[in-house]
Amino acid sequence: MAKPAAPGLQIRRWEAGRWSDAPDAVVTEEPLQLLLDGAELSVVMRTPGNDVELALGLFYAEGIARDLAGVERVRVSAESGEDEKAIEVDTSIMESNQVDVRLAHAPRRKPQRSMLASAACGVCGAVLIEDLRRDLVTLGAGPQVDPKLLPGLVDVLRSGQGVFERTGGLHAAGLFTAAGELVCLREDIGRHNAVDKVVGRMMLDGRLPAGEMVLVVSGRAGYEIVQKAITAGIPVVAAVGAPSSLAVALSREFNQTLVGFLRGERFNVYSAPERLTKS
Repeated sequence: MAKPAAPGLQIRRWEAGRWSDAPDAVVTEEPLQLLLDGAELSVVMRTPGNDVELALGLFYAEGIARDLAGVERVRVSAESGEDEKAIEVDTSIMESNQVDVRLAHAPRRKPQRSMLASAACGVCGAVLIEDLRRDLVTLGAGPQVDPKLLPGLVDVLRSGQGVFERTGGLHAAGLFTAAGELVCLREDIGRHNAVDKVVGRMMLDGRLPAGEMVLVVSGRAGYEIVQKAITAGIPVVAAVGAPSSLAVALSREFNQTLVGFLRGERFNVYSAPERLTKS
């Protein structure tokens, strides 16, 4: 049985000078052991759910596998509840909180990660920042997006965050068409994990590179978010929070439109503003 993303519990609450007993919910955070061809590779702290998407999205971002033809099968622990139709998934013999990606041939690129990645950083285990830039290519023209459309995408993102509404503790990533149609939305305690899950879903659906889509993220736009989006071919990234200096530099270098502080009816554009059509 899949684990709940936000288990309930009883707490003591201090409010207006008084104590009370109250129900609450907290977001689940557990380690996921990633294996490549049966060999231990990394431990990722994540919110359980969509573990196959998470593993494939991470492997896509790091250049280990870039299409399903390169993946022979995925073994995942039975309690994950995974039932993926696009690829062979074996749930018969794996231990709890494990995903083993079996490749059809040697990996495109030798994995160079440490054995622990936190929920706060998607590239903390990387040997070098330059190693993650190696496979990036300059993005094409991409779509034209009406700037009036962007604020509404945040509303769609928030309305789909069921676990966030109960816990206040999850990030979300949503992939939209240029017309504002939601394609995929995923939640996770790690903002980069949410992006990996979205990219993994697109990989399973054969929709990468996503050269005509818009990625909206609920938190800040750090380097790892921009790097993963460029790798997936996503030309427009919009974040509710602030971008980092490295994220701005990377988006400018690879011709990605980067939007930050997307709140209410305002936002800032840090690179490639020409994709946002004038109203």
